[in-house]
Amino acid sequence: MNQDKAPLAYSIYSKDCPARAFFDRLADHWTLLILGLLRNKVFRFNQIKREIEGISQKVLSQKLKQLERDGLVIRTAFATVPVTVEYRLTDLGHDFAQTIEQFAVWAEKNVGQVERAQKTYDEAAS
Repeated sequence: MNQDKAPLAYSIYSKDCPARAFFDRLADHWTLLILGLLRNKVFRFNQIKREIEGISQKVLSQKLKQLERDGLVIRTAFATVPVTVEYRLTDLGHDFAQTIEQFAVWAEKNVGQVERAQKTYDEAAS
């Protein structure tokens, strides 16, 4: 007898939802920048570090490990001296990177409006 289970229904609004921790990690600005950068090509570690201004080596290493664990990034090491390591997106990572691109376009398009709103708010509050 085949007992198919109904798919699990997740809601990030529920405190017990396993997607919430993942949602929190994906909302991290370093994660968004890394995935956005890897969207169009393969990068080596130091290339990523140079492209994303302000990220430390330690944080970049941590974020790449998290993204690899989550199935969004593939790390490939080559037996060279020194070892060459490249990072690229998985299919799942590419799928999410498309969403990130929409956020980036929106942010770049609307940053002036947001800054004006903040200035107006701050002036009214003081």
